[in-house]
Amino acid sequence: MKIIMLGAPGAGKGTQAKMIAERYGIPHVSTGDILRANIKNGTELGAKAKTYMDQGLLVPDDLVVDLVIDRFREADCQNGYILDGFPRTIPQAEALDRALQAIGESVDYAINVEVPDENIVRRMSGRRACVSCGATYHIVYNPTKVENICDVCGGELILRDDDKPETVQNRLSVYHDQTQPLIEYYNKKGILQQVDGTVDMKDVFAAICKILGE
Repeated sequence: MKIIMLGAPGAGKGTQAKMIAERYGIPHVSTGDILRANIKNGTELGAKAKTYMDQGLLVPDDLVVDLVIDRFREADCQNGYILDGFPRTIPQAEALDRALQAIGESVDYAINVEVPDENIVRRMSGRRACVSCGATYHIVYNPTKVENICDVCGGELILRDDDKPETVQNRLSVYHDQTQPLIEYYNKKGILQQVDGTVDMKDVFAAICKILGE
């Protein structure tokens, strides 16, 4: 079972990917994790990626695809995987398809977690993080017992810069421009599945399990 998770930043696709991984016993593959692991382990691909990252440059698509395919060859991916955070653009999707085709594989499902922009702005701008221990909360969905005070360590809570409404709007603009076209790309391939991400996360997960044949 090979799955690609799609959805805007803040749609909850990462949370769903972790839940799917746990339920079906397949790894949750994140390109960020792959890059960090390869650099830490001093692999040849990791060294190549690091030369770009050290210069503040984006790692080229072909190199990211090589890292992803390398990860898919590991034993825990034998029964499938959930790819989260990649591809982000049509060229990346095409490069990934070519690389998978070369090893006789293809993606089974592209699952898009649909959430309107206004819901995402409301969700993300309600997040709060503890300056001391990093614990995260939400003023509506997961409030602290005492307003603006961390339940864990008593530290002060802040609204992080990347959760401010203007930052979230910018991230959504980039998503609509670069990543949303993937929805049509995978729809044409006949593997796109859509779920309503505005409902409770347990209901989103139940809808995904139904798609996966449960």
